Amino acid sequence: MGDAFIRHIELLGYEKRFFPSQHYVYMFLVKWNDLSEKLVYRRFTEIYEFHKALKEMFPIESGDINMENRIIPHLPAPKWFDGQRTTQSRQGTLAEYCYALVNLPHKISRCLHVVNFFKVRPDDMNPVTDSQIKKPEVFLLPKDTKKNASDITGPIILQTYRAIADYEKSSKSEMALEAGDMVDVVEKSESGWWFCQLKNKRGWVPAAYLEPMDGPDESEEQEPNYAGEQYVVQKSYTAVEEDELTLTEGDTIEVIHKLLDGWWVIRKDETTGYYPSMYLQKSGEANTPEKSELRNRNIPPRRSTIRNAKSIHKQGRKRISQETYRRNSRKYIQSRRNMRGNLQNKTNIISEKNEQENKSKAQPAVPPRPSKDLIMNRCTESTRRKIM
Repeated sequence: MGDAFIRHIELLGYEKRFFPSQHYVYMFLVKWNDLSEKLVYRRFTEIYEFHKALKEMFPIESGDINMENRIIPHLPAPKWFDGQRTTQSRQGTLAEYCYALVNLPHKISRCLHVVNFFKVRPDDMNPVTDSQIKKPEVFLLPKDTKKNASDITGPIILQTYRAIADYEKSSKSEMALEAGDMVDVVEKSESGWWFCQLKNKRGWVPAAYLEPMDGPDESEEQEPNYAGEQYVVQKSYTAVEEDELTLTEGDTIEVIHKLLDGWWVIRKDETTGYYPSMYLQKSGEANTPEKSELRNRNIPPRRSTIRNAKSIHKQGRKRISQETYRRNSRKYIQSRRNMRGNLQNKTNIISEKNEQENKSKAQPAVPPRPSKDLIMNRCTESTRRKIM
């Protein structure tokens, strides 16, 4: 593989830290050409110094010679004192700057200055902390506002979840857990893998091993939708459990229940069962490198496979049986057929009625033939001669 370069930089939000003194750092998810994803933290003063050095390296592209040639984006200078309000309001500008930076010509976007600045540092993996000082406060940028800076209204505080069982990581990008660990969730993916942080550790964790602190998480899951959403299978999977489905790439199915652990209930014809959501793609959506990369990950474990789960909740999760899914799905399909049948019958009745009306209009009744006396009294001489 050639030299490393950055595919995408996403601003996730910022952290308020209290050691060695109170300060703010921005959180960036950096996606590299080898499909790895790294979380890095940078102060705004560092980012601005990086920006100034970049302009000096490329004076033409920064507009120092002729402003019409400028393609390097602008970045405002730091204020004398950067408080939380300034840190928060600057997020939109910083997100746009990163997007523009990665999309500059390769001689700029892939130069060593850019690559080295966003490489993971030791303090990204193990931030300097003090156990006597309270832990950093994390504020996430809302997903729907990352594209539009003017919509940023306020911070989002990370949700805290508890691990219900021990989990051993199987790759460098994952994070090991022990039952009872409390983690902050940075990103929830529909695949069933969630990006979490625990003290100085960060990584992907199966959602099936986590539960919120305030109660069972059924409320976070959508209700079953027996009408179904059409999806296309992007990767084959052979069923391991009886309630799973075996499908091949290219099959078209309907998703009827999206579950947080990444195992969705789907319908193929009249058969229902579980299938990994990471192998599915909504009909009509384009494929992307990120989606292809996701499908190369391991399938997350299902909730039902976690043994000896030490849940903090007395009430277990309400689990819908596969028989219930099948029964309700059949009911919906039958009602849909009946509706179509009734609609077809109504259409046929209307068509027949229209045909009869058209036929009656096209073939009017034949008037009776006039009597001989009437012809003799009212018709011309030539007509009277024909009947004589």
